[in-house]
Amino acid sequence: MTFKLWTVGSSRSHEVHERHTPVWRLMSFEDLRVGELYEVLRLRSEVFVVEQQCIYQDIDGADRQAMHLLGVQGGELDAYARCFEAGVKFPEASIGRVLIRTSARGTGLGHTLMEQAVAAISQVWGPQAIRIGAQAHLQGYYAQHGFMDVGKPYMEDGIAHLEMLRDA
Repeated sequence: MTFKLWTVGSSRSHEVHERHTPVWRLMSFEDLRVGELYEVLRLRSEVFVVEQQCIYQDIDGADRQAMHLLGVQGGELDAYARCFEAGVKFPEASIGRVLIRTSARGTGLGHTLMEQAVAAISQVWGPQAIRIGAQAHLQGYYAQHGFMDVGKPYMEDGIAHLEMLRDA
């Protein structure tokens, strides 16, 4: 199953578009090509295991149930998130494994990623509430996208997390 290809921003020229405007791809696990899957897993390991110095099982068996949102700029995967339908991770739809490549941080790409992830859930499963398990230090970032702390803090892999909910 393939889904709509999103592009964000203006494309004044192909060169400017290629370097500064992400191309968004949303696809099921089965639609990921081997090279794309490799890049996704490599970037997740780079951010969640190496950068955050957290030894955990990233390949958790949930990838097959997720829709994968990839943001590519200049031919490089710079942004990624997994989107789940209601009932897989939480009773509500959910977004997880949200990340931005270190070199692309501070550009606003993270905010665009969250907007795209919310839009992806709405496109695939219809407008609805979304629940996330957020790293606690990112509470303000997720709040900017309509997520509110629902008072369920927890520790996951040695990192403080909290559940946050965004109404439909």
